[in-house]
Amino acid sequence: MTSKDAVSHMARALSEAEAAGARGEVPIGAVIVTPEGQVLAAAGNRTREFNDPTAHAEMLAIRAACAELADERLVGCSLYVTLEPCPMCAAAISFARIKRLYYAASDPKGGGIEQGARVFNQPTCHHAPEIYPGLAEAEASTLLKTFFASRRD
Repeated sequence: MTSKDAVSHMARALSEAEAAGARGEVPIGAVIVTPEGQVLAAAGNRTREFNDPTAHAEMLAIRAACAELADERLVGCSLYVTLEPCPMCAAAISFARIKRLYYAASDPKGGGIEQGARVFNQPTCHHAPEIYPGLAEAEASTLLKTFFASRRD
């Protein structure tokens, strides 16, 4: 996978985040890609729309990718997400055996990778992906800050 491909996949995740924001959801997007670079699934947050606190972009993308492959494991796949996954999503990433995790912005309040729970560092974690933070960080941070600033007005 080239860095050009990684940028392209994160751009798709950002597009999903923008669509989520337009629906009134927190603007977070996720994309799951096969080892060959084929997009398996893409999703944005839908917690409000579905009245489901687990309908995070990562969870929706993982569910769709697993359905597409008819397998509960996404071995060799990569996940691109616009915000550091929370502990719930980090656990699902581990259970799905995702190989690589690329995320844009860090989440000091709710992150579960390099902040907070640090799920992949726990002795009970059975699988930890390769982690690549900071891809399109400025774009994702701006999207989130703009969204929340508009809610405070």
